[in-house]
Parts: sequence; structure tokens; C-alpha cells
Amino acid sequence: MGLPAAGAGVLPGPGPVRVFIVDDHELVRQSLRDLLEGEGLEVVGECWSGVEASRRIVEVRPDVAVLDGSLPDGTGIEVCRNVRSVDPGVQCLILTSYDDDEALRGAVLAGAAGYVLRQVRSDGLVEAIRRAAAGESLLAPGVVERVRAGLPESPRVPGLDGLTARETDVLALIAEGLSNRQISEDLALTETTVKDHVSALLAKLGFGRSTRAAGFSIRWAAGGFEVP
Repeated sequence: MGLPAAGAGVLPGPGPVRVFIVDDHELVRQSLRDLLEGEGLEVVGECWSGVEASRRIVEVRPDVAVLDGSLPDGTGIEVCRNVRSVDPGVQCLILTSYDDDEALRGAVLAGAAGYVLRQVRSDGLVEAIRRAAAGESLLAPGVVERVRAGLPESPRVPGLDGLTARETDVLALIAEGLSNRQISEDLALTETTVKDHVSALLAKLGFGRSTRAAGFSIRWAAGGFEVP
């Protein structure tokens, strides 16, 4: 899959880009490690299991997680969703052999920075990792629009019109994957106040968990819902 032209991104911190590799084939993991370390990147961990990856990536906090699209106990997309729900600062690249629209849609909605075919050249993969670490999305705008266009027709959600302006702001930031602390900094509120807003909007929307609100708000931000 070709990579879009470079754009402005958040510059990575000092030191080499830190990468975590998830693939169920040991030879693939070793090959990726050799490639990345040969290019000056730091491999801070690797594993073959989606369950283990979801736990360890959050602990290690790499700049980028390179995730096999298909794992014995799940998918790279599920790992991406799990990791970014806890730490949205970790950028995820889905590395796959299949150019599949449904998987691409899942990657976009999970917050992946890129969906890269295994046929990509070695230098292209290294570039993709560096750009993801810099905060760039490797998904061309047209790809994102194609995914959003495939969302279900605007279901009407009771309670959305009952949100205050501030609760709507908080919901939009949840859609971006921000934590309560990050939302408090962005809106210049205390973290306690943010938690109060989250509790209030969850009650109004009838959600019991913030992860459900995040999934809802991603689609809402994409224009997939209407106010009754």
C-alpha cells in the first residue's frame, strides 16, 4: 500500500523511536527486529499473543506498536483498540497481507495510525514507523472518508440533544482518544470536573462505560448520528 505524502506531525521526543512488535511468527519478529535496529530504531519488546500484547504495550509505552493483523487469540485491530483506550499516545500500525475494506474500517475506528500491507518495501515500513511516531496519520484522507461513508445511516440517539455545550466538548475529545487528564488540560478544567462531565453525559446517553461512549462518539464525530 503506497504511503501518502508527508505532512506536519508532532515531533518525537529525543532518542530513537521505540517500537513494540506483535506477530505470531518468530522468524517475522526476528526479521523485523533486525531491520528496525539496523535503521537505528529501538525494539523495546515483542510477543505473539494479542492478550499479552494488550497488557505489555501499555506497560512498556512504546512510541509505535507494529501489530500483525491476524493473531492466534484475536486481531491487531483489537490490540490497537485496547491499547489506545488506555494510552492514546501509543501509535499503532496494522501490518497485514490482506487489503480488506472491513479490516481497514476497523483499523480507522480503532484509532490506528496506518494500515500497511506486508508487500511494502523495507524502507517504506521504516518510514511509516517514523512518521507514525511523529504523530502523522498514514491513512490518506480519501481512505478515511471511504470508511466513514460505510457507517450505518444516521441512527437517532435519544439524549444527545440534552448535552450541555461543555459535555459536548468532552464527548468530542473522548472521540479523539484523550484521557480525563488530557481533556482537563485541553479544556482548562480540573480532572475532577472532567470526571463529573463524563458521568453526566454517560447518564444522559444511557451508557454504563466510558469505552462505549468513546465508540459512540467516534461515529458521532464522523457524522453518523443525528439529534432526535
